[in-house]
Amino acid sequence: MFDFINITKGLADENRVRILLALNGREELCVCQLMDMLQLAPSTVSKNLFILRNARLVPGRNEGRWIHYRLDTEGAPAEAVGALEWGIRSMAADPMIRKDAVRLREQLSDKTTAKCSP
Repeated sequence: MFDFINITKGLADENRVRILLALNGREELCVCQLMDMLQLAPSTVSKNLFILRNARLVPGRNEGRWIHYRLDTEGAPAEAVGALEWGIRSMAADPMIRKDAVRLREQLSDKTTAKCSP
């Protein structure tokens, strides 16, 4: 039951879904990049990432003062991967998700404004 509760909690928030979709198809993203994309405070982004880590969907890697996250479909429970794949298909055309993708692409291509390096 623990996995079920953590996975459903991880998928039950708009910002956490936005994080998962941003990580999909990318090697990893830094917390600062996610903060910029979401336009949220560091503490809010960290809390959401904590919940996603508990669901075993996003492992973190420390690099200096930043933590880099990636989507982990191999370490996550199979049910979570299925739900995540459904979410990716369902949300691909969502205006907010498209806006996030554009913002993230612009941020990643502009190395002069980067706070960290992936």
